[in-house]
Amino acid sequence: MFYRDDRLALFIDGSNLYSAARALGFDIDYRKLLSEFASRGKLIRAYYYTALMENEEYSPIRPLVDWLEYNGYSLVTKPTKEYTDSAGRRKIKGNMDIELAIDAMEMADHVDHLVIFSGDGDFRSLVEALQRKGKRVSIVSTIRSQPPMIADELRRQADAFIELEELNDVIGREQRARPSYENAEPHSGSADENGDED
Repeated sequence: MFYRDDRLALFIDGSNLYSAARALGFDIDYRKLLSEFASRGKLIRAYYYTALMENEEYSPIRPLVDWLEYNGYSLVTKPTKEYTDSAGRRKIKGNMDIELAIDAMEMADHVDHLVIFSGDGDFRSLVEALQRKGKRVSIVSTIRSQPPMIADELRRQADAFIELEELNDVIGREQRARPSYENAEPHSGSADENGDED
């Protein structure tokens, strides 16, 4: 439930939202996303979190990050970490959960309603802490993908669950030829059925 006088803040887990939208077969139009939530209340801030591979000459996500930064989003980035797992496979890690949680707790004093775009079950305790501060928390993810992209405990904890597929008409990108940066977030890890990254 959104109220017109509510002060809103958006917290977008970039890789998680990208994976959920791809699983549903559509791309996010980030201009429409901002506009849609600005129409639901007084949008104070929209944070977008992503890890960047800094040692590559060209990162496919760099144009998206630059566009978001110039078009109303507060970008929170950090370099990915590369490591070798026990089987000798090269892995890349770029989890932004801590950054998102800290920003949400700091913004809680300035907003009425926080909208988290992620299905990651690790955010359940964050949602609970925000609710103890008297804030409403909505989660945007999907249960319609195979497997579902949202952890059940996170969906139960939230004040409201917004099915991403139902937002397709208002935030989905029209299907047309588009530059690669508009395809959103090339991901530095894969999300499992709980929305957790590798």
